Amino acid sequence: MGTAISLDVADDLPDATLRALADDVFDWMREVDARFSTYREDSEVRRFDRGELLLSEASEDFRAVLATCADLWGATDGFFDAYATGGLDPSGYVKGWAAQVASDRLLAAGAVNHCVNAGGDVRARGHSAAGRPWRIGVRHPWDANATCLVLAGTDLAVATSGVYERGHHVQDPRRGAPARGLRSVTVVGPDLGLADAFATAAVAMGRAGVTWLDRLPGHTHAVVTDNARLLRSGDLPVLS
Repeated sequence: MGTAISLDVADDLPDATLRALADDVFDWMREVDARFSTYREDSEVRRFDRGELLLSEASEDFRAVLATCADLWGATDGFFDAYATGGLDPSGYVKGWAAQVASDRLLAAGAVNHCVNAGGDVRARGHSAAGRPWRIGVRHPWDANATCLVLAGTDLAVATSGVYERGHHVQDPRRGAPARGLRSVTVVGPDLGLADAFATAAVAMGRAGVTWLDRLPGHTHAVVTDNARLLRSGDLPVLS
């Protein structure tokens, strides 16, 4: 998926068990990359986009992701659009979804204390090895070596979409041009795939995305505007 994946399992489990859990997570992420990469010519995404793969022939995961992307298009009034760049690109949902699935698998396997980080989209559960709630830094949108916020909690899905690494790459599907107004959007909720998609949609909306996030039930957010204003939910789980 063109990003780094990291895993921290804090449970006191045998080394062999920990290695097996880690292998399962990274095997899953490689499987997701093979199916959903927009860079690999043999991925399901690229083959489907070229008309070489029928939906009925695609994997169950691929069909489920496309169905969710369609639902998200409706839920965001079209601002989350897997076809915003012309071809199929569900990356704005897939990265968070993949990390959420990895976390769900770890939980089911008995690893109740863990943190999965997929390129800054983070699913954290339980406690760190120090016995404290997980701390999740939100990158400063102008300084790669600093954070603008630190979140803390024992059950967090934190997704950030921003323009500080790839420039204004998120498309406003209504104007057919790169969205402007928001430098960084962080969304916190119960499901990382949805948080990832909502953060992407808010960036696509520009400044109107702040008002939309304010009305989004079950989620909190932090937004940094292009003119360096930090706006956030009052109940965002910020480390005090």
